[in-house]
Amino acid sequence: MHKGGSAERLRVAVLVSHGGSNLRALHAASLLPGARFEVALVVSNNSGAAGLAFAREQGIAARHLSGRTHPDPAALDDALCAALAETGAGLLVTAGYLRRLGPRALREFAGRAVNVHPSLLPAYGGPGMYGEAVHRAVLAAGERRSGASVHRLTAEYDEGPVLARAEVPVEPDDTVESLAARVLAAEHELLPRVVAGFADGTW
Repeated sequence: MHKGGSAERLRVAVLVSHGGSNLRALHAASLLPGARFEVALVVSNNSGAAGLAFAREQGIAARHLSGRTHPDPAALDDALCAALAETGAGLLVTAGYLRRLGPRALREFAGRAVNVHPSLLPAYGGPGMYGEAVHRAVLAAGERRSGASVHRLTAEYDEGPVLARAEVPVEPDDTVESLAARVLAAEHELLPRVVAGFADGTW
């Protein structure tokens, strides 16, 4: 329930593999006055992920679910779905999560699962296009603009319908690191805005 009110807040599950900077941005946005969503669960395939540590520090349910905990892919899929059900998640967000969702999770969260990606999709998406590889490709192609996209999750990497984009300029003297920092800042604004749209019924 929303603190101090009667409106129920959208419970969001966030899947991360490493640092979880978008998780932190989403959590910060959930604490703003009038926010209609909350981060209810954080899942990582990496037991040492900083995102998991952050979740535990904030009192958010945290789970390490991976091929190490569940060698059978179907069992892993079931375990994720069980954690989502247990925490009452209504929206699933992958943010720097370097694994595909299993078929059951995709089916149960059809239309209610999104991913944030560091390019203006459909450009520079797909297998192998994550992290620095994206920004390196953008610079190599001489693009003048890049940005962030939030799209619906499907079985294939970065192929779901794009819900929103945020553009940033590519400066003449940009490095991979400087461009990455500018795009990440755009992600930190875009993702909470899209999640707020799910909470408000926009999507």
